[in-house]
Amino acid sequence: MKVQCLQVGAIETNCYLLCDEAAGVCAVIDPGDEAGRIAAAVRKSGCAPSAVLLTHGHYDHTGGVAELRGMWPEIPVYLNREDTPAMGAPEMLFPAVPGTTHYAEGDTVNVGGLAVKVLHTPGHSRGSVSLLCDTVLFSGDTLFAGDCGRTDLWGGDMEQMLRSLGRLGLLDGDFTVCPGHMETSSLELERRRNPWLRQGMRMLRP
Repeated sequence: MKVQCLQVGAIETNCYLLCDEAAGVCAVIDPGDEAGRIAAAVRKSGCAPSAVLLTHGHYDHTGGVAELRGMWPEIPVYLNREDTPAMGAPEMLFPAVPGTTHYAEGDTVNVGGLAVKVLHTPGHSRGSVSLLCDTVLFSGDTLFAGDCGRTDLWGGDMEQMLRSLGRLGLLDGDFTVCPGHMETSSLELERRRNPWLRQGMRMLRP
């Protein structure tokens, strides 16, 4: 398994390539912009894209999807149903992503031999998910290094955010945290230093 990060767009969204090099396939996670640059990275990786995985529906995480599907029309695009205009999300912030497959808590998406588990982690948006694959946690705009995502946009909820953060903090073991913005971290480091994660963990502990 190999993970590559590209910062794309005006607010430097982290787009990730999750590659199963043995199988020669990859998933593109949160292609928010600069589809041409993302496609070039996919081709350079030597892996064919098998899926686009979206942690949530905000425009800065979905902006490159249409162009990528123009290049690879057959690849499925996964998004939680709650983050769609059909469920009331405002289209300016949550632009429609045609042809999506909706995934939810407990679903698994296979990328070659890699199993990507879907965790519903609302708070930043109603449909925010985190994606767990082996020892890597793609946390979208839920968990950041030392911080958490904002909750003042449509569908945001601070109590849900804290519960989602607590759930991530209480996962067994350590994981590399690959967030939607800024630098990577580790879950063990966030358990020690992140005040929002620590508060969420306290909320959920008996």
